[in-house]
Amino acid sequence: MALFKKQTAGKPGEWFYCLVHKKVEEGPECPAKDRFGPYASRQEAQHAMDTARERNLEWENDPRWHDAPAGGTEEG
Repeated sequence: MALFKKQTAGKPGEWFYCLVHKKVEEGPECPAKDRFGPYASRQEAQHAMDTARERNLEWENDPRWHDAPAGGTEEG
């Protein structure tokens, strides 16, 4: 028997999007490694994947984060 029980972090009233179950959860139902959040409302959590997609697109198109050009050399 384990001396310490693993508990999920979070508080009731916080909303999360579970990546495993692909659903919105209130409070700490799934481990932190499997969820996005916390979000302030259920609606925000419902749009977690849209938010992540938008942020990824912004990051991919941010000129400050691009690697060296395809030729392998960096100008500058």
